[in-house]
Amino acid sequence: ALKNHMKRVEANDPVAMCQMGWKFFIDGDYKRSFLYWTKAARLGNAESHYQLSRLYREGEGVEKDGKKELRHLEEAAINGHPFARNNLGVIEERKGGIDRAVKHWMIGAKLGENQSVVALKGCFAAGFISKDVFAEALRAYQAAIDATKSPQREKGAAALQKTRQ
Repeated sequence: ALKNHMKRVEANDPVAMCQMGWKFFIDGDYKRSFLYWTKAARLGNAESHYQLSRLYREGEGVEKDGKKELRHLEEAAINGHPFARNNLGVIEERKGGIDRAVKHWMIGAKLGENQSVVALKGCFAAGFISKDVFAEALRAYQAAIDATKSPQREKGAAALQKTRQ
């Protein structure tokens, strides 16, 4: 399996490179995970951009760098990464830009990201968004969740649940 995986990496498969980045990250080799995630990010892999943003935020394998963290977070969000979108909302909220934060969280909700819905619920409770806007977010979130449902996924989830018992 590793031989086939390395063939994919050598063929510049960004998903395979991202997975190698995870392997090294889990092993505590942040510098090598950084190298693989950087290669995958250059090929447009959203997950790799997101992970690079985390490395820059935490200073794992690289110097802490808020500008690079934000750049990779933005790239990940542009490429459809739901957690990145949520995190951009959090950053905007901390800067006092609640309107921009709400826009990020609305997109996150449309991508099926639960924490974005939680943030929007807080905005609704605080009076920053209307009931109609919050209802729109809930509908979009539910549509995203429904779009990921399939008999195969449900069967897989049930099998996984059995292994955890």
